[in-house]
Amino acid sequence: MLARRTVQLSSGVLHSRQRSKRAVAVVTKPISSTARAVQQAGHLALPVVALGVVIALLYFGRVFFITSIVAVILAFMLEPFVELLTRVRFPRPLASFLVCTVALLFLYIAGMGAYAQFWVLAGDLPQYGQRIGDIVAGVQQRATDIEERTYSLFVPAKRTQLLQQEALKAQAAKSGKRAKQQSAQALVVPVPGAIPEVRIHEERSPIEEFIASRLSSFYQILLMASFVPFLVYFMLSWRDHINRSFLQFFNGEARLVAARSLAGIGEMVRAFVVGNFVLGFVLAISSSLAFWILHVPFPMLVGPLSGLLSLVPYVGLPLAMLPPLFSALALNSISTYILVAAVVAILHLLALNLLYPKIVGSRVHLNPLVVTFSLMVWVFLWDAPGLLLAIPLTAGLKAVCDNVKELRAVGKFLGD
Repeated sequence: MLARRTVQLSSGVLHSRQRSKRAVAVVTKPISSTARAVQQAGHLALPVVALGVVIALLYFGRVFFITSIVAVILAFMLEPFVELLTRVRFPRPLASFLVCTVALLFLYIAGMGAYAQFWVLAGDLPQYGQRIGDIVAGVQQRATDIEERTYSLFVPAKRTQLLQQEALKAQAAKSGKRAKQQSAQALVVPVPGAIPEVRIHEERSPIEEFIASRLSSFYQILLMASFVPFLVYFMLSWRDHINRSFLQFFNGEARLVAARSLAGIGEMVRAFVVGNFVLGFVLAISSSLAFWILHVPFPMLVGPLSGLLSLVPYVGLPLAMLPPLFSALALNSISTYILVAAVVAILHLLALNLLYPKIVGSRVHLNPLVVTFSLMVWVFLWDAPGLLLAIPLTAGLKAVCDNVKELRAVGKFLGD
């Protein structure tokens, strides 16, 4: 009897459990397509909002970010010299101080030389302005002659009609001016013994107007630039402490990934910056020597400017031609213009097609499409500084993606 009761009880419990399970199965309903779409939209909204916040921070905090990135790039450039002094048993703070002092002294000497030549060039600016005016007037006259010849050859009736319209407009303007003068003379009643009031209105030059409108921006830029030497010094002297402290934010395998990412970014930035510096130095020396042989005025000023501007992505060649061509206006020789343009083009093509791939391209590994899009994005965010910092920033992002397992597909997309 006890066995039968236990069997009945156990069967009752099983039936009750099955009923409860069935009840639960009846209550639960499958998720509809609308609810699933809402959940997916919620998952996508967070990354979109985060991306918008990041873009806003980069745009409105451009001065801060540009200053910090420039300081990081300079620190990477000076790091090999600090390492060299530390190997000779110099303490790292002292080595960093000596390297920063020598770098500032070098910049001061170069700036004073450029400043002296610039003021000599500023004294000759009226001559250059007159030469540019003559060139522009000549081009306009030639364009007018070509237009008149085209009208006379193909549409003579149209040319006659245009000349008549211009004559009628000139006559109407003259008659209107005379009527205004007569009405003004009629309204003015001379007062005997009164001294006419003379007001002198001094108009500002376009340069003064630009400086006055951007004075607050210039002050902010100069203020932030004054922090660059201190940032570079502290980054160099506290490098080991900063690396150890940064890696403490990660644990286990993530710490190893972070260390590899930092090493990859460091190698890439150092190769990019040092490679561009070497190429710029070579182009500056070669350009100055070539301009000196061609007797171009101020070769020690326009040579380094042309060499450094030649390294600007995509627009480097036309920018590099502007300083020497402007300086060659004093000679006013067509052959000099052609030789200067040819020298700049040859040096630019040799540097970017032979030296750049070996020194810089082997470490960056970015495909041209990504480079173009990155230039567009960073120029939109940071204007001219974005044009110079777009490639190292994108290459640094690629270095991080190459070391993070979940982002390796992005790194392959950015690569060449």
